[in-house]
Amino acid sequence: MVQNVIIKEYSRLAKIYDSRWKSYSEASTREILSRLSLKNSDKILDVGCGTGFLLYHLSERYPDVQLSGVDPVKAMLDVARKKLPVRVDLREGWAEQLPFADHNFNLVLSNSVFHYIRDIQTALKEARRVLRPGGQLVITDWCYNCFTTRLTDLFLRYFDQAHFRSYSVNKIRALLEENYFSVLQIDRYMINRWWGMMTIKAQRKG
Repeated sequence: MVQNVIIKEYSRLAKIYDSRWKSYSEASTREILSRLSLKNSDKILDVGCGTGFLLYHLSERYPDVQLSGVDPVKAMLDVARKKLPVRVDLREGWAEQLPFADHNFNLVLSNSVFHYIRDIQTALKEARRVLRPGGQLVITDWCYNCFTTRLTDLFLRYFDQAHFRSYSVNKIRALLEENYFSVLQIDRYMINRWWGMMTIKAQRKG
């Protein structure tokens, strides 16, 4: 079962994840933060929060914002708890079945998670469910439009069972619109010579 593969792989990596992916995490987090404008009253959910790298920087920059994170790997959450303030609500769970009430957040974030998700339609429906009317979803992930990312994607489909697929700009736009999101902004960029990324900002309709 794919879920077991993901849990096994990232349980093994949890203690070394931050050091192994330090430059990547710093660069992708910097891109996300540069696109956010938050208020103290905001409630934010980080889907696939892992070791809490993004949540840590959000908590430092916005000490009054209410933060939550969800990840399926307990070992990754254990690492996150050691670095995050106790006010951050961390829960075990999958993007396809978020353990939160309806209309609970005005911003849902996801950094480098969507290429693992098998049921993208259900994950987007869940993001919409937990968002308040008019709330925003901000996705940062690998961009299939980039040649080097395409090479990585094709390689990992054969050699890494945890990986599923990356998406092109047009594909992710279509998926969001199918699930009643209005796409507000899509940015493509390179975080280094190899990784082609995109950040998509979308708003919940209704």
